[in-house]
Amino acid sequence: MSALSDPRRFRRTAAGLCLVVAPVLYVAGVVADPALRQGGDTVGVYGRYPDQVSVSASLLHWSWVLLLPGIVGMIHLVRWRGVVFGHIAGGLAFLGIVNFSGLMLGDFFYSRLERAMPAAQGAMLADEAFADPGARYAFQIPGFLGLLGLLLLGLALAYARHTPWWAPFAMVLGALGAPVFPIGTVVGGALYLAGSGVIGLRMLRMSDDEWAGELRAQPAPAGSPSGNRANTR
Repeated sequence: MSALSDPRRFRRTAAGLCLVVAPVLYVAGVVADPALRQGGDTVGVYGRYPDQVSVSASLLHWSWVLLLPGIVGMIHLVRWRGVVFGHIAGGLAFLGIVNFSGLMLGDFFYSRLERAMPAAQGAMLADEAFADPGARYAFQIPGFLGLLGLLLLGLALAYARHTPWWAPFAMVLGALGAPVFPIGTVVGGALYLAGSGVIGLRMLRMSDDEWAGELRAQPAPAGSPSGNRANTR
């Protein structure tokens, strides 16, 4: 059976790989962002370096997109323990994180506006667009709520004994800290990759039966010998 026609292997592999690749693309996108590298007053930077903005925004976009299959895989592994909590947290994570992908289009608008008119005026116009209530409540706030959902989903996964407890904290703190160039990028990027990577690698290393939930330990039948035998002597 080919990998594409094997639902268990394909979905497990896709979810695991996405959790490994997503933080790599995220850090690469942060490093390619000319405004984050410069720091301080960034007005006009996107207009001066449109090619770098294009690369950065595209990498960041795909880092969020590829995180979504990983989130679906994490939800899949939350079974028997904390299922309702995992479903709620997973839904919040999925529906929230997808908004960050849409926000990456804003970088292209900043770049174009700063080239089409005086840089300060173009940046101010873009700022006003992002201050619109629709942009704030439909994209920005849900995006950060998605990070909260990702943290809670990771904790549900840890409760289900599929990941170490520190992994979800590393993922979220790393993603938040990576845009602080350069120290935050190095430390935050390493944390994000460690947290997301350990979950992804565990998915890649588990068997298809374990992924499908067919290896759940069964309770010992009544009357079977246990590990603690009474002393009858």
